[in-house]
Amino acid sequence: MEALTTIVEQQRQFFHDGKTKNPKFRKEQLKTFLKTLKENEQLLIDAAWKDLHKSEFETYATELGLVYGEIEYAIRKVQKWAKPKNVITNLPNLPGSSFIKPEPLGNCLVIGAWNYPYLLTLGPVIGAMAAGNTVLLKPSEIAPSCSAALAKILNAAFDPGYFYVLEGGIAETQALLKHKFDTIFFTGSTRVGKIIYKAAAENLTPVTLELGGKSPCIVDQDAAIKVAARRIAWGKFINAGQVCIAPDYLLVHKNVKDLLIEKIKEYLIQFYGEDPQQSPDYVRIGSRPNFEKLKSLIDPAKVYYGGQSDEKDLYIAPTILNNVSWEDKVMQEEVFGPVLPVLVFDDFMETIALLKKLPKPLALYYFGHNKGKQNLILNELSFGGGTINDVVMHISNPGLPFGGVGNSGFGSYHGKKGFETFSHHKSIMKRADWIDLPLKYPPYSTGKLNVIKKLL
Repeated sequence: MEALTTIVEQQRQFFHDGKTKNPKFRKEQLKTFLKTLKENEQLLIDAAWKDLHKSEFETYATELGLVYGEIEYAIRKVQKWAKPKNVITNLPNLPGSSFIKPEPLGNCLVIGAWNYPYLLTLGPVIGAMAAGNTVLLKPSEIAPSCSAALAKILNAAFDPGYFYVLEGGIAETQALLKHKFDTIFFTGSTRVGKIIYKAAAENLTPVTLELGGKSPCIVDQDAAIKVAARRIAWGKFINAGQVCIAPDYLLVHKNVKDLLIEKIKEYLIQFYGEDPQQSPDYVRIGSRPNFEKLKSLIDPAKVYYGGQSDEKDLYIAPTILNNVSWEDKVMQEEVFGPVLPVLVFDDFMETIALLKKLPKPLALYYFGHNKGKQNLILNELSFGGGTINDVVMHISNPGLPFGGVGNSGFGSYHGKKGFETFSHHKSIMKRADWIDLPLKYPPYSTGKLNVIKKLL
């Protein structure tokens, strides 16, 4: 791994040279980033099809288009974000002024995910570049064509001392983690996240973890069922359900459950046809281990729709499981695939009480129009982010920070929050020296203490 050591040292020196601290430099690099991706768009689209059977439309609409938008947003805002921010100076420090100066953390390691090999891999890079850091990017080896495409185009466009894409698998990731970085950003499973976090602790390296969990989708009896069904069918089965914020399971009021799942079935047929395996719009499972896990979660006795699979094609049909209980295997771990368990509820408050006992999910969704219930969910339940009367779409707004809480991760990014995640916010005070009151200096007295009490 001598070449890796060389790259790490080059990036450390590049940052120490101070070029990245200039907002104009950052802006130009972001423009190069955007230009490079757009010029090689077809290469990236072809790679996503090869790895995941992901259509051009889906690759653009759920990955590249969002990445372009984030980069363009950062280009417009980076100079404003980088300016010092004045804050109030309290009475004991007058006359004086106070401000917060954002500065880059330094050398960043970004470890990407395979399920959205562009969005979840390049999204954090945008924040790191905008904040003025160097970036060593490690894409997931599970999407090898996408990884190779990114390495090819980005390593040709950037100085390796500033931005370098390192390909490889577990051995390369382990080697990376032995080096000292100023921050690490990881997107992936909770299991691997714990490994990353433990390795980072050896160097006291701060870490942002974007993980997952079982994200619930609650459908109440006053929901617009047809709209809810259509949006759930799309949000759960896009990318074959391999979405960290996809609805993991449905909690549906008993009065509307039968109608809802029938409508979801109808929309799935409308979206992907009677045989989704033949649809150019239906994605494949990313890896054989995930395929085997998903097959094991499908209880044939509870299949309402779907359930078919093809190991050679890594295909699992959009599947709805009905009459699921909390004890079923599918409810014991994150699904992360095209299998939708459906549970029912009758008492809304009991459902809230139950969800409060579960690990905090990355996302939560609620379909219903009762504002009191909406507020109860927002006030009583802790989760990374969510949407009312839709699913998944909160990730598309750069004005909303994206991240988890508890087992679903910590730290967030997107838009300004991405800039802040990769910045240190340096606190500065300037004091006048034309006056220097003796209150804080010994010898102390009761009179001085009384004045201090009033000032503080």
